[in-house]
Amino acid sequence: MDLLAVSELESTYANSKEKTLFDRWITYTDIAPLFSKLSSIYQVSLLGTSENNTPIRKIQFGTGKKKILIWSQMHGNESTGTKAVFDLLNYIEKHKNDKTIQKILKNCTLVVVPMLNPDGALAYTRVNANGIDLNRDAVHQQAKESKLLRSVLDKFNPHFCFNLHDQRTIFGVEGTKKPATISFLAPSEEETRKITSGRKETMNVIIAMNNLLQQIIPNSVGRYTDEFYPTATGDNFQKLGHNTVLIEAGHYHEDYSREIVRKLNFYALLQGIFHVANEDDYKEYKPYFEIPNNQKNFFDVIHRNKKTGIDTSYQFKNKIVNGMFTSVLEQEKKGDLSMFLAHKEIFKK
Repeated sequence: MDLLAVSELESTYANSKEKTLFDRWITYTDIAPLFSKLSSIYQVSLLGTSENNTPIRKIQFGTGKKKILIWSQMHGNESTGTKAVFDLLNYIEKHKNDKTIQKILKNCTLVVVPMLNPDGALAYTRVNANGIDLNRDAVHQQAKESKLLRSVLDKFNPHFCFNLHDQRTIFGVEGTKKPATISFLAPSEEETRKITSGRKETMNVIIAMNNLLQQIIPNSVGRYTDEFYPTATGDNFQKLGHNTVLIEAGHYHEDYSREIVRKLNFYALLQGIFHVANEDDYKEYKPYFEIPNNQKNFFDVIHRNKKTGIDTSYQFKNKIVNGMFTSVLEQEKKGDLSMFLAHKEIFKK
């Protein structure tokens, strides 16, 4: 299993980072100018429009037989993957003559939908303009955006999909005291969670991404439960034979803007694509289960009172107020919170 060189990624990332995209609130207005900046190696086209008639664009590149579909921001308030996608596009353009990128472009054809839910992105909500969670709309396809994604899937017929999300700061890595900075999932295809040949291939790609990340953020990668969700996008795409890797961007120390995590997300995504381009045997899958489970054991802040034994926890709530992104600390739980961790702890003397 070949891995990218971390030292090379670290030394070159700054020149590929899309600096016009920053922080958590990323809208279509932010990414619209970037499409015209893309070089001729990318084919940009209009996939369709959202419920509020905002453009939804796709980008295609590469000429190989291995087909990869990537989409981000199907939840409008989950933008880390979108930033990572444009970092990826910049990196491929700047390094298109490198052997690694040439192999990707030769062996793979990729389609990227950087922002599937632009209406939700503008409102900074999980759902679309009609209140539909696109990640639970794979069966009924009530939303225009869901229909567009399914049309790409059916027409392009990808071998692998990368479904990019953000997870909350409440998740930690089981058996450690670390937050889940990046988490993965190889979705189930049905209720018994059978380990099918397709899931094995999905797990194999995740193993490669995890092996790279462990060199940078050891013990900070988690694994989501593979409980089957009948209406979920990843579960249904996997069931249809399109191996779907779920990547969840989480929390890194004091990185509430998710700028460090976007870099790690980019590294994982590039490694996953490189692995698909480079690999023909996806049989190894058991190390996937060595990735620790995610667990809900973190708060953003805990006030510890050792004298009374009554602790108070707080979480940041992100919202748009008067056209500005704001983050407000709100109280969550009070009592004995000794079983919980916090990204910041304050001790009362």
